[in-house]
Amino acid sequence: MVFSSIVFIFYFLPIFFLIYYLADKKYKNAIILCGSIFFYAWGAPKFIFVILGTTAIDFYVVRWIANTEAKRLKTALLCFSLCINLGLLFYFKYCNFFIENINYVFLHHFGIKEISWVKVALPIGISFYTFETLTYVVDVYRGIHKPLRNFWDYQLYIILFPKLIAGPIIRYHDFADQIYDHTEHETYENKLRGLYRFFIGLGKKVIIANAIGAHVEHIFNIPYNELSTTTAWYGALGYTFQIYFDFSGYSDMAIGLALMMGFRIPENFNNPYTATSITDFWRKWHISLGNWMRNYLYIPLGGNKVKTKLRLYFNLWLVFLISGLWHGAAWGFIFWGAYHGLFLVLERLFLGKWLAKLGKLSFVYTFFIVMIGWVFFKIEDFSKSLSYLKTMFSWQADNCKWIPDNEFYTMLVIAGIFSFFTITKWGEKIQQKIFYNTYSMKLHYVMAFATLVLCIISASRITVATFNPFIYYRF
Repeated sequence: MVFSSIVFIFYFLPIFFLIYYLADKKYKNAIILCGSIFFYAWGAPKFIFVILGTTAIDFYVVRWIANTEAKRLKTALLCFSLCINLGLLFYFKYCNFFIENINYVFLHHFGIKEISWVKVALPIGISFYTFETLTYVVDVYRGIHKPLRNFWDYQLYIILFPKLIAGPIIRYHDFADQIYDHTEHETYENKLRGLYRFFIGLGKKVIIANAIGAHVEHIFNIPYNELSTTTAWYGALGYTFQIYFDFSGYSDMAIGLALMMGFRIPENFNNPYTATSITDFWRKWHISLGNWMRNYLYIPLGGNKVKTKLRLYFNLWLVFLISGLWHGAAWGFIFWGAYHGLFLVLERLFLGKWLAKLGKLSFVYTFFIVMIGWVFFKIEDFSKSLSYLKTMFSWQADNCKWIPDNEFYTMLVIAGIFSFFTITKWGEKIQQKIFYNTYSMKLHYVMAFATLVLCIISASRITVATFNPFIYYRF
């Protein structure tokens, strides 16, 4: 079940919130938990037991960590938990990848019989809930926050359906207390603002991302020997906008749904295509992942306090290499992470000073570098990505006869406007007013009308369209 489906919008959502709002306060967490289990089981019934089983083990291991004073035992229990969670992530997400590469690189070339392996299906959202499980273990181990009171509270933290499938990744110490006090924030203002936010996200996803994405899918399926340079650039530009409005739209919907229940989920995007460097881009793109990588990987490696700059640059690059691998088990993802890491290092070395002189205009550089990187992310096969990029920069004539229609052009323009309008001060004021400031009654009327329009248009497009993926759904 995805947020942009008729089943979710017109069946699950109204039934869930009707029961939730009518229920007594003491039953609300139980209703959220049951709704979340049903939500996940709808799309992946076999794998719901993987989540429930691993969280059960983690809950009792973490309680043991919290209740023991022996340092060695605490460390051993931490390692045990990390091994279970990362082991399951490796098994489900990376085993196929590593077996295929071992077979190809080592066994195939030496004439040795290849390793036979049953293809392992990937549980939906495993990367996201694994990272949240790790934050629980590590935060309790570090003494940042006490463990939750009971097993069902922990289940609620992990399996809360708005952020279960594709985040945002919420660190345990930022969310723990909300499990017990979220109903105090369940005000009419938050319910309405959450509803507005949900439909803004739905509009971004269905109206913009899906419309562009259908054309992008067609372009990337064209044989490369028939692909023209112009069409290849259309594909890269289209995917750059598609992935942003797809994933940021999902994040908006997750934030809105959580707010309707009184939960405060942190922002996951902050106009990333207006970033003035790749460093700045990663402060604005997938913010929750960037924060996780910094706090649970980069800082433990030494952060900015390492003895040599060479080690600092290596750690920075390594973190983004791992970030690429986290996104998917393919060489395209790995290179995408290494590619971003390289530019982060170059900006630390000398590029940052040059970009600072350009001021806001340096967003052009950032957008170009990011767009090229998305080709590796989209295609996944590294050699095919290079072939696609070769077409982009070799000025090949049009052989495929693909012609963009008016809808494609219109959506590219709309996507461009909404991606860059906060470069101006008036754009920043509009965003601040809609997403963060207190609403006046007049603005409530405007937002209610906009929500109704977005709901009608989005529902219409979902009903007639056959293309409705969530790009980050499988991560």
